[in-house]
Amino acid sequence: MTESSRQLSWDPTTTLEALAAADVALWFWTPSEDQLRFTGATRSLGLGPLAPACPSAAFVALTMPQDRTLAEQLLKPREEGAEVALRLRMRDGGTCLWRGVWLEDGLRAAGVVALETRFAAAGTDALTGLLDRRTFLARVTQQLTEPGEYEIIVADLDRLRRLNEALGHERADLVLAALGSRLTAAFAHDAWPARIGEDEFAVLIRMDGAIGRPSIKMRQALEQPLRVAGFDIYPTLSIGAVQAEGGPDAPDAAELLRRAELAVESAKVGGRGGAAAYGRALESDSLSRLALEADLRNAFVRGEIVPFFQPIVNLSTGAVAGFEALARWKHPKRGLVPPDEFLTLTDEMGLMNDLGLMMMQTSARQLAEWLERHPTAGKLFVSVNLSTGEIEREGLVADVARIRKETGLPTGALKLEVTESDIMRDPNRAALVLQALREAGASLALDDFGTGFSSLSYLARLPFDTLKIDRYFVLTMGDDEGSAKIVRSVVALGRDLSLEVVAEGVENAGLARQLLQSGCHYGQGFGYAPALAAQEAEVYLNESLADGVAPLVARSVKR
Repeated sequence: MTESSRQLSWDPTTTLEALAAADVALWFWTPSEDQLRFTGATRSLGLGPLAPACPSAAFVALTMPQDRTLAEQLLKPREEGAEVALRLRMRDGGTCLWRGVWLEDGLRAAGVVALETRFAAAGTDALTGLLDRRTFLARVTQQLTEPGEYEIIVADLDRLRRLNEALGHERADLVLAALGSRLTAAFAHDAWPARIGEDEFAVLIRMDGAIGRPSIKMRQALEQPLRVAGFDIYPTLSIGAVQAEGGPDAPDAAELLRRAELAVESAKVGGRGGAAAYGRALESDSLSRLALEADLRNAFVRGEIVPFFQPIVNLSTGAVAGFEALARWKHPKRGLVPPDEFLTLTDEMGLMNDLGLMMMQTSARQLAEWLERHPTAGKLFVSVNLSTGEIEREGLVADVARIRKETGLPTGALKLEVTESDIMRDPNRAALVLQALREAGASLALDDFGTGFSSLSYLARLPFDTLKIDRYFVLTMGDDEGSAKIVRSVVALGRDLSLEVVAEGVENAGLARQLLQSGCHYGQGFGYAPALAAQEAEVYLNESLADGVAPLVARSVKR
């Protein structure tokens, strides 16, 4: 660096020149001194009469009368780290956006102010053109200064992860962009639509004179089918809403948005496409969820999450060929927590990889014990599901090799089940990982075959040894010829590719006979047994070894 360039470093003069050129000013507010200081392009922003410093009363007086309540909010001390995001109209200038943060335990605040047009691009979501979360909160804060009835509606797009897996992120973005356009068209007047999260949309609407219920209007607009990349997409939304009274005592915007999002979580409890309004009862539900999260973290440490084992039976001989390991949570107070309750929470908490590794280790150890105690069981195997994205986890192959070495399991006894969507996200990389897993001694099953968007060309060159037919096709094959054809086709495909085929959802002897006639190798389902605790599974194995066949019920399928 030359001497002249050193002299052009960011000294105060250079800083002022840069701010003036950008039509931006910096502000510093110290409540204890009742002093608001400015530096930068104050004149072009209509702040000239206040520069370089002014008391709070002068600042409030320079704002337009209808915005003075907002100006007072900017000056009101808040906790350290609290953000400032306000839109104020000044008497001698245009509309300015004020952004900043409270510092030093709330003793002072600092930030930047610029004309709204300068912040316009930064205040919108790049994908949809809607307001972003920060700007939406600023708009809510501004609107609630005016008396009236308001409602915030938040809609969460169900199964966005599934869309990303099936279509890829770029095509899933087309879905989000289309939904953004629909939301803008549906709420063209007297409403403020926004995209506040990856899969979350929101609308602030003034209820005075509103026609119909905004939440219904939002659902009708966004849940229309659309076609992307040759696929018909049928979006569903989980919707939450909260109402508020505008005026001097209006609630905080961030708090209102939190309540609406809490209502969304309540709506999801009933399944996709639900709706809920905020109520005080949700607060206790939210606290219960926090407690459950803490319990779940401790459950991994205390060994409360354990594998249950569902038998997989050879349809030709009737012998137990192996087990699928399924995670169960034995809560010390709540008893057995349903998988659909804690697995979603595990995913949200980022613990799925920990769960997958634990399931592999404990299931492999259990199988090794059974093989030692029951040498006549033959080539028994245990299947463990890899969670979404786990195939990409660093160290997966090394973990499989280590577990086999520690347990002494023979090659192929530990079977890993992978979904189509995991493979199709990056088929070439997946092929390398799968081959490495095979070399580490694991066998591989493609789970829920027929439900994804895969290409059969990949199946022929991926190192799978097993296909698993989704239980829906098996359950309906007796009444639905279409399902029966799919089952027969998958079995034939497996035979042509030298793959074993496992049918899930075998509920009775009739289905087992149909599958055997189709040439299917294995079956699993409640017709044989549900997922059993390790001790019960060993009893089932003992009985099947003693009788020569696994017990199979003759009841009809329950729908």
